Amino acid sequence: MNNLPETKEALLGLPFDGSLTVSDKITEQTGVIGEKLELAAYELVRAEHVSAYIHAGNKLATLVGLSATGDGVEEAGRDVAMQVAAMSPIALNEDEVDEATIERELEVGRDLARQEGKPEAMLDNIAKGKLKRFFKDNTLVNQAFIKDGKVSVADYVKTEASTEVTAFERVALV
Repeated sequence: MNNLPETKEALLGLPFDGSLTVSDKITEQTGVIGEKLELAAYELVRAEHVSAYIHAGNKLATLVGLSATGDGVEEAGRDVAMQVAAMSPIALNEDEVDEATIERELEVGRDLARQEGKPEAMLDNIAKGKLKRFFKDNTLVNQAFIKDGKVSVADYVKTEASTEVTAFERVALV
């Protein structure tokens, strides 16, 4: 697990079957099947346990990293990977949401409150409340778990598998 390449370019440069690199093998296979092949995405999730999910039609795949292994981790990881596919979170938690997104959401919240006729003095507090809702809907660990909307994803993995979600990646082909 520690020798996994960090980038797509590093992966393509790895030796494949002795005399070829991964890139050379992809080119060779393009000639064999007559269709252009390319490695479109390479996402690396480092965690104690990694679960994968490929959605029907093979155009959407997710990886979820969990902090522990043990009973229930495989099922919990697959469930969370399906959650990532279905709900398309923008970040793992609120700390990983970029500042530009936060500022944009605060401004949208202020504008909506202003349009509703709320007093100017309350706009910032209303916007902060709307930002909390944004985090709940758009960050993976805070989202309502799709199989049981009464618990968050973080609570689900903690109770089902005594673990935490540490990372995720979502790749869709268009």
